[in-house]
Order: sequence, then structure tokens, then C-alpha cells
Amino acid sequence: MGRWRDMPAEALEEQYSPSRWSPRLDRDTVVQAHLAATAAGTQRARAGAQTSLHVPYGDGEGEKLDIYFPTDPSGTFPVLVYIHGGYWQCLSKDESGFAAPPLVSRGVAVVAVGYDTAPKGHMDAMVLQVRRSLAFLVERYSGIRGIYLCGHSAGAHLAAMVMSTDWTEYGVAPDIKGAVLVSGVYDLEPILHTYVNNALNMSREVAQRNSPMLCVTPAAPAAATCKVLVAVAQHDSPEFRRQSQEYGQALRAAGWSVSLLDLAGVDHFDIIEKLSEESYVLTQVILNMISRA
Repeated sequence: MGRWRDMPAEALEEQYSPSRWSPRLDRDTVVQAHLAATAAGTQRARAGAQTSLHVPYGDGEGEKLDIYFPTDPSGTFPVLVYIHGGYWQCLSKDESGFAAPPLVSRGVAVVAVGYDTAPKGHMDAMVLQVRRSLAFLVERYSGIRGIYLCGHSAGAHLAAMVMSTDWTEYGVAPDIKGAVLVSGVYDLEPILHTYVNNALNMSREVAQRNSPMLCVTPAAPAAATCKVLVAVAQHDSPEFRRQSQEYGQALRAAGWSVSLLDLAGVDHFDIIEKLSEESYVLTQVILNMISRA
């Protein structure tokens, strides 16, 4: 895990600037296009699905969920919990429903989790918020038949931290049957030395205790049935690709059931935007994961 330490500061900044690696668009345009695509996709999803929006899972202003119910909800249904990216400092649940249409049409509920991003939110608090959102779902909705985590970028980090949760502290036992971790960051220490930490203001201790790579727990018997997919884009930076590969290997060594998916022809942004399309390979992988459980 030490190769990044040998990089000049400028090179490290570039490795952790995903917008610099897209061959489709320049760095400013690709970010704006991502914001536009996820917002428009969420509006379409809200218009076409039965929803419960802005459901509070706590007292904080940012502690709200959007729920997209299956088109034909039977008594019970699986739930995909989507945790947005944005380097822990932008985006929100209001740009997080774009993946719902292909899933709700196949009987899967989608929950978009809101959390307090930096500078208001700090890393410890964000991790706790996402964990509490899961506990709330389990307590509130008895019809859930299996939870599938899905996170992108910073959201993949938060989803990975959910996987390391000691649920006895929350008095619930979420039936997490799968996790789809897309273009994530699993070791936060390199982030300390980049512009990303300007807003996060993490200390080394905070970064270490919130690094999934350092929180890998031996797979409990329940985790043996939990399928983990670590997905990365062809046009993610070498550092992002390394982090995904090493985290996947660490989970596998601890007994987790892990697959690594290297998606050709996509970058850090459209790897997740395309979840709005039923024919997209990652959408199909998620649907297959859920149908086989």
C-alpha cells in the first residue's frame, strides 16, 4: 500500500482527480455532465415510480432517504441501498435515484441515502449516518427481503464501512446479501495529502479508523452468503484501480465472496451513470445478483 508515498505531490493530486482521466470530456465538462445526468435521471425516476421522498432516518437536516418502490410490490421485496459519491463534499440523494427505473420494474426497491457532506459533515459522522440509515430501514420496513448495498466513489467507501459494522451496537441485524462497490477509495491515507482533504480536514487517526482496507473483518457465517462485487472503470486512474484490486484481495483473504469487475470503455463517471440503462452490463450484474439470492 506504500507506492503512493513515493509520488510527487502533483502526481498524487492527479491520481486522486478522477475528472483528469476521462477520455470523453475535459475535466470541468465531465463533472458538470455527471451532475446533469444524475439529476435528470433522478427526476425521471421520481416521475415514473411510486416514491416516499425525504423520509427522515434521524434528526439531522441531511438525514433523509428517498424510497423508490417496486412497480408491482408483493408482500416482500429486495432493496438496493444507493450511497452517492462526490468526494464526501458534494452531490446528494436528489441526484441518487437515476438507477431506480430498471430495478423497480423488476421488483426491487431502491433507497437513496442522504448524509451530511463536508464541510458540515465530518468523516466519522458520515459513516455513522449511513450505518444508522440501514438500521432505520430494517426497523421501519418489515417487508425487506435482503439488502444490497451500492456505492459509487466516496459512496463505495461508505458502503464498505457499512460492511464492517458491528450491528449489535444498533440492535438490528440487517440481512445484507450483496454489495456493489463502484470506483471506490478504500484507504483514506493518500487522500490526506491531496486537495480533497481541504474540506474534509481529516487527521491521520480519522483516516485510518475510517479506511475499509484497515477494517476488513473475517467473514462471519452470515457474510458467507453476501456477494461482494468490486467494480472499477478502465479509465479510472491507476491509483483508483489499485485501491479496488487490493481491497478486493483483502476481502477475499478474509473469507468474503468477492468478484472484481473491470469495465471496459467507461470512466469514473459514466461507469455509474449507465445504471439508468437496463441493458448496461453492471445493471444486469446487479439484477442477476439479486435474482440468484
